[in-house]
Amino acid sequence: MRLRYCLLASTIVACALAQPAVSAPWTRGFVVRDYGFAFRYGGRPGVAETAPAADCARGSATHFNDEAEMRTALSRQPWRSSREIEAIIAPPGIEKARLPTYVRFYVWGRAVSYRGWRKGIETYVNPFAAHDPGQPQVVSRISDGFDLDGNPKTGGFTSAEGVRGIDNALYRAWGCDAPFRNPASGTLDLRENTQMQEGLYTVVIRISGNQDPRNDSDATVEIGYSPDKIVRDARANVAPDYSYRIVKSEQYTRLKAKIRNGVVETEQVDRLHVPRIGWFPDQMGDADFHKGRLSLTIAADGRAASGFVGGYRKWLDLLAENTFAQTGAEQGIRDHEDAVGLYYALKRNADGMTDPKTGHNTGISMAYRIAAVPAHVVDPAKPAQVRRLPADEERNKGFETVKAAMIRAVTTRTVQDVPLGTGEGQFPAMEKTIADLPSRDFFLKTFDAPGRLDDQGNVVPLAPDAKPDRQVNINGPATVASGNAR
Repeated sequence: MRLRYCLLASTIVACALAQPAVSAPWTRGFVVRDYGFAFRYGGRPGVAETAPAADCARGSATHFNDEAEMRTALSRQPWRSSREIEAIIAPPGIEKARLPTYVRFYVWGRAVSYRGWRKGIETYVNPFAAHDPGQPQVVSRISDGFDLDGNPKTGGFTSAEGVRGIDNALYRAWGCDAPFRNPASGTLDLRENTQMQEGLYTVVIRISGNQDPRNDSDATVEIGYSPDKIVRDARANVAPDYSYRIVKSEQYTRLKAKIRNGVVETEQVDRLHVPRIGWFPDQMGDADFHKGRLSLTIAADGRAASGFVGGYRKWLDLLAENTFAQTGAEQGIRDHEDAVGLYYALKRNADGMTDPKTGHNTGISMAYRIAAVPAHVVDPAKPAQVRRLPADEERNKGFETVKAAMIRAVTTRTVQDVPLGTGEGQFPAMEKTIADLPSRDFFLKTFDAPGRLDDQGNVVPLAPDAKPDRQVNINGPATVASGNAR
């Protein structure tokens, strides 16, 4: 009898152990600490980012980097005299100016702001009106991102894991742009993450399911904006385990997902709304990915996550966000990139969102990289929305006005004036900065500008052209690259 009871007890225990664990609801949250374009840097440690590498065989762009580069850029305008070019390169009497470095910065900036086929055409509002300066393009076959169209024969890239057909045309177009060349030291790559971590915007992710955080066939992923600023520790690292609200209106998407061994793969949706990258308030808003999806790998202990979110975005939106955060010239002279070259590179590589009327691709495939730390992502107790400061409204309005002018110019091929009051064209920043330059009058008479200043320093608008120019073709074949972006 005792033996029977022992056998029965053993059987009951064995059956209990054989039964699967009862599933229970679970949730994991993360706050993003690293957010930027999914560009793979192919350079070697200790070698300058501008040097040739596996991804950029001809190195990165060096537009406006020095006097030789400036001379090359200005010489493409046949209406510029050699005397004018040399005066721009080395402004006469600059050593007598109170701020010589700023004087040269703004003189160079005004010069590159007007590089159209004739005088008076502002370059960045009308990029189609300037010659293609050439933009080095990525030659590597390896890329991060997604196979967005489900065709392994398109895209031209293979992932590091061996997945063919990766669509990341933005990487091909802009991956050799100097300020995005290296996440560890690229000026714009660093700036976008620094500004995010200092409070410009916050991205949170919440994953939930009913099976297991490591393996769940029916999980849910939420990604979106939080009105709460990122918390950092004493070493300026993003601190884990803090609470963040998630806003479920704009810049938010809820996705179905499957998790296998800690790898989260979401469904692909027609529209995926998340915050876009930026380093100034006027750039911020909805990334609005078309055919978007997300992939995230969660560490075994749940203390870290990394991956990508991507899809197709309107390439003119990307151009505007990068160019007009400040002004096209400021970004160009400071970071050695030329928005005109970026414009032509986007146009060449656009691969999605085909306009049924024109047959042109209005979108380009791309992805943002994500690195995140654990956080408590919660629903707000009271209604919350995207944080917008009243002090930024004027700047945001200016950005949208210039962006609209640029899109109108490119889509109609009709030259547009610089909207006054926006700062584009370096006006009136240059006029004020060169006030004590001995050769000031030469530049005021020679340079184009969207307006003039009267004796009291007030802006005087220019009379509009009676009939705006409409350009058909000035260049001939597009330029991919020709050594250091010349």
